[in-house]
Amino acid sequence: MNSTKIAVIDYGAGNLRSVAKALEWAGADVLITRDPLEIVQSDGVVLPGQGACDMAMQSLKDLKLIHVIKDVVDRNIPFLGVCLGLQLLFDWTEEGNTNCLGLFPGKVRKFPAHDKIPHMGWNTIYKQGSHSFFDGIVDQSYFYFVHSYYVDLEGKPDAGCYTNYGVEFCSAFAFKNIMGTQFHPEKSGVLGLQLYNNFVNFVS
Repeated sequence: MNSTKIAVIDYGAGNLRSVAKALEWAGADVLITRDPLEIVQSDGVVLPGQGACDMAMQSLKDLKLIHVIKDVVDRNIPFLGVCLGLQLLFDWTEEGNTNCLGLFPGKVRKFPAHDKIPHMGWNTIYKQGSHSFFDGIVDQSYFYFVHSYYVDLEGKPDAGCYTNYGVEFCSAFAFKNIMGTQFHPEKSGVLGLQLYNNFVNFVS
């Protein structure tokens, strides 16, 4: 029986190995790659990320991966964005006044100046809606965050998680084959591994 093949996109802005190890723990055959053909031929795709949105979008453009990612989503291949990878899924970001991938409606904004930035450490998620990506995750669970910008969600996902840090923001969402987390599941213990396991199960 063939294992589930998941491509982790390498565009120079991600904690690739820790994400790959979590997916491997969940039983996936993981390939860290920036090759367009390997990406579109995978059963599922993960876009991790750390750093700045504007620089990440430039890197994706330079590597000619923007149309590849959109093609993956159009083909209904399961797609997961993690941390910066979540922010890149939306329309636009204040960080560099940059257009993002536009796969789901919403804007990325900087936290208000009166809050301690970055938002770093454990915080609570509040669940709304239902999607298999969130199976086994109970309301008001804690996950680990490191970010200075947040998603102001405009569309209505099948399921979403929200977190308060001066403002309420989208900390995770799932809509059909597109999923994303603002927090780092690979740094969030057992519940984070549960999410990666759920993604692998969704892919398979």
